[in-house]
Amino acid sequence: MSTDQARDVGHVVAVRGPVIDASFPHPPLPAINEALRISTPTGDLVAEVQSHIDEHTVRAVSLHPTTGLARNLEVAATGGPITVPVGDLVLGRLLNPVGAVGDGRADLPPDTPCSPIHRSPPPLEAQSAATELFETGIKVVDLLAPLARGGKAAMFGGAGVGKTVLVMELIRAMVARYEGVSVFAGIGERSREGHELLSDMRGSGVIDKTVLVFGQMNEPPGARWRVGMTALTIAEYFRDQQKRNVLLLMDNVFRFVQAGSEVSGLLGRLPSRVGYQSTLASEVAALQERIASVEGASITAIQAVYVPADDFTDPAVTAISSHLDSTVLLSRTMAAEGMYPAIDPLGSTSILLDPLVVGEEHYRLAQQVRETVARYRDLQDIISLLGLEELGQEDRQVVGRARRLQRFLTQPFVVTEGFTGQSGRSVALAATLAGVRAILAGQTDDWPESALYMIGDLDEARGKAMKHDEAAHR
Repeated sequence: MSTDQARDVGHVVAVRGPVIDASFPHPPLPAINEALRISTPTGDLVAEVQSHIDEHTVRAVSLHPTTGLARNLEVAATGGPITVPVGDLVLGRLLNPVGAVGDGRADLPPDTPCSPIHRSPPPLEAQSAATELFETGIKVVDLLAPLARGGKAAMFGGAGVGKTVLVMELIRAMVARYEGVSVFAGIGERSREGHELLSDMRGSGVIDKTVLVFGQMNEPPGARWRVGMTALTIAEYFRDQQKRNVLLLMDNVFRFVQAGSEVSGLLGRLPSRVGYQSTLASEVAALQERIASVEGASITAIQAVYVPADDFTDPAVTAISSHLDSTVLLSRTMAAEGMYPAIDPLGSTSILLDPLVVGEEHYRLAQQVRETVARYRDLQDIISLLGLEELGQEDRQVVGRARRLQRFLTQPFVVTEGFTGQSGRSVALAATLAGVRAILAGQTDDWPESALYMIGDLDEARGKAMKHDEAAHR
């Protein structure tokens, strides 16, 4: 064995769960974030260097289960970061964080191009601003938190308020009409959800322009920690090399933070606020800042973010939200009232909601909706104590219109047809604005509130109101 080859080969000296210490007798040591490959009786195992313990020992985090890993096994330094396959050959495939296929089909050809998962974001002068609206067909999103083509948007919510359903509906609505490719990163999600997504995409015919990357809940923290990086690397190749627009969908970014916290604890680093890793802000920035638009092509990111214990002041939530263009908050109170999607009209916002971007009328209507709903919430305590009859005429009118607005902004989804029995609706922005304008002007004041619940545009509500009147006069 030559000196160079000997320098690249070490041995396992300790294994503590997913953390591996490896000794290399000859300098220099493998660099931070360099990939190590360990051959075991059950197959190759990939680990990533995270720290140098002394002049001969590195500490690495495994991206595979370490069951059966023994001391003194050979460790090969690869000389660079983990590389994953990219390009047209990965379209329609499901990959794991190290780029191996996981959809039961044939392996990728050996000549598939590969890229390293660690890269710097595009320089600031090369980035372009995101001001073009990305219409989703979901009324409340398009009205109050419009998404930007080439921007970053996230759905924040606690457990069970509808984050994944909303992201799945956005996938269905946007992938079908999107001129470009889609990359989905499943970070720490359930196996069932991954299987459902793969089946749905095959059934709807959009799988051929989609790449799925999964690091599931039952996998080691190192795998969950790097799923987002792998998906971003694939998205960046399409953006930079092929000049194609990319839709990047991530569910769930909180699990990325959680995996980083686990890794930090396993490496023996001191925790920071609320037990999170001290590197929380830099880890989130390393992921989010790579989502950017350049001249001629963009990456548009839609992310789901779990909010632990519904605490929107949680350090992980605030670290993620500081990088976003559009923020959609899901409310447990609205979900309990059956207002789906349970999007809070007062907490959700977007930097695009500006008269210079969306136009004067859209901005004015959005502000009026917020003012009306805010006034209704202010009056709710009085209503619950004294009753609606004790309010003045003007306040009763505000309450009626706010309740109708909340119901108009509900909408049946295609992805929930199997559970609700209602066919999904996609509503154009012009129809949403027309409906909101009519409600605020009082044109629906004598309609029953139920006519506006779980419908598409105002014409559908008008038809329900007429049927209600006919039934009442029989």
